[in-house]
Amino acid sequence: MAVQPQRGKPSLVLLHGWGLNHAVWQHLIPLLADDYQLLTPDLPGFGLNQQCPSPYTLSAVAAEMAATIPPQSLVLGWSLGGLIATQLALEHPEKVKALALVASSPCFLAKAGWPGMDERVLSQFAGALSKDLALTVERFLAIQALGSETARQDIKALKQAVLSLPLPSSEALAGGLQLLADGDLRPRLTELQMPLAYCFGRLDSLVPVAMLDTLSQICPAAEVTLLPKASHAPFISHQAEFMQWLRQWAAQASSGCS
Repeated sequence: MAVQPQRGKPSLVLLHGWGLNHAVWQHLIPLLADDYQLLTPDLPGFGLNQQCPSPYTLSAVAAEMAATIPPQSLVLGWSLGGLIATQLALEHPEKVKALALVASSPCFLAKAGWPGMDERVLSQFAGALSKDLALTVERFLAIQALGSETARQDIKALKQAVLSLPLPSSEALAGGLQLLADGDLRPRLTELQMPLAYCFGRLDSLVPVAMLDTLSQICPAAEVTLLPKASHAPFISHQAEFMQWLRQWAAQASSGCS
């Protein structure tokens, strides 16, 4: 059953990325709880949400998220969570008043004329899953902090978040990787009716900023912010700058027309 909105408080939904869980937002919650009704659901198969749809598709995951959040929510998705948040906004627009995507791409894999992840990187993770699930997740965490001036601290914070809850199921990890490999929402971005904002880290090795010119051509109305020293997890590595961006976005979005 969906959470009902609290009177006077906009609903702010934070969707985590692959391999992690809702604890990754733990440092932001005290900074936002006074002004927003915060919802930090675990994606299917991650954290405390151990149930997975079969097959593990973008539509199925987005439908599950839609069932847990109030209408007219401000929805922020990070990395894989951003791909799911975009699908949520496309298929359940009544749930999303404004959409913010952090270190996220409508198409994560590199394509002709589209910078993205090397297919070999995803293949390596997929092949390693069956051998050592915990080590595979840890390696992915290390990649997420690449390029950050505080990489060691970032990895420690991310690992603490992951280990504070049950490890994701192998089905969810494999399913999430498949979404990253197959997901391509570029043709549908123009269907979005709500305000759209992006936040990228210039040093991100998983979502290269080289795609920004093409992205702005596909979706010229989107607001794009680039944090010059951040990598793939700006809310951990550059919390002050990230919070300034998030508060500005959320304030503008929540004051807009319902």
